Amino acid sequence: MPSRRALVRRPSPRLAEGIVTFVERVPVDGTLALRQWQEYVAALEAHGWRTVEVPPADDCPDAVFVEDTVVAFRNVALITRPGAEARRPETAAVEEAVAGLGCSVNWVWEPGTLDGGDVLTVGDTVYVGRGGRTNAAGVQQLRAAFEPLGARVVAVPVSRVLHLKSAVTALPDGTVIGFPPLVENPSLFGRFLPVPEETGAHVVALGSGKLLVAASAPKTAELFADLGYEPVVVDISEFEKMEGCVTCLSVRLRGLYA
Repeated sequence: MPSRRALVRRPSPRLAEGIVTFVERVPVDGTLALRQWQEYVAALEAHGWRTVEVPPADDCPDAVFVEDTVVAFRNVALITRPGAEARRPETAAVEEAVAGLGCSVNWVWEPGTLDGGDVLTVGDTVYVGRGGRTNAAGVQQLRAAFEPLGARVVAVPVSRVLHLKSAVTALPDGTVIGFPPLVENPSLFGRFLPVPEETGAHVVALGSGKLLVAASAPKTAELFADLGYEPVVVDISEFEKMEGCVTCLSVRLRGLYA
C-alpha cells in the first residue's frame, strides 16, 4: 500500500473572523472547534493516515482549511494562489511542508487564482471549479502543471457555493456525489449520485471502503452504508458555520514522496 499522509493545520484562535460568503455569520465556539479538529485528526490517524501538522497561522482565521493552499497530482504539489487575498499568507508554510515530504513543487502565479477546494480529482480526471475563488488563469496554470503528468482537466462552473467541493466530492469507485440544488451541471461528471443532505455531499475516502462523513448528514451516511461503505462520522459543526467541510480540513497525499 502506498504511503498515506495528510496535511492538517490547527484552527486559529481567530477562526470566527474567517471569511463567509454563502452563509450568514453566526457565533463560533473556539474551544469546541479545537476539540472537533483534534477528533478529526484522530479519525484520520485511526484509519491509517499519518498526519503532518503545518505550523499554525494564528493571524490567518481561515488557515485551518488547509486544503485550499495546495493541490497534488502524482508527485507534483501545486501551491495555490487563493482567490481571497487575505488567505495568501497561508501558503508559505504549506510549501515548506510538502517540499519536506519530497514533492516536486510548482506555483500558481499572478494573475491566476486557485483554491484547492475547487479541485476534485477522480482517477486521472481533475475537475476544477471556475467561479468566485478560482479564475480562468488559475485553471490554465493547473492544466499546464498537471496535463503533462497525464491528467485530464475539466473546468466546471461554480456560482451556487463557495468551492466546487462544497457541492460535489467522489466515492472510491469514482461516482461523483452531490446535493442536487447546488450542482449546476451534474452531466459533466459521468456517474452522478444525488445525496439527501447538503453536508452529505462531502466525503473523504479513508481506504478499505471507509468514508469520513459529517455528523450533520445522517441520512446520507445511511445511504453510503446501504451501498456497502462504512461511514466514519465526525462532528465538524463549528467549521460548517464557516463554510468548511470534511475535505477542506486536510490535504490527503498518497505516495507522493519517498
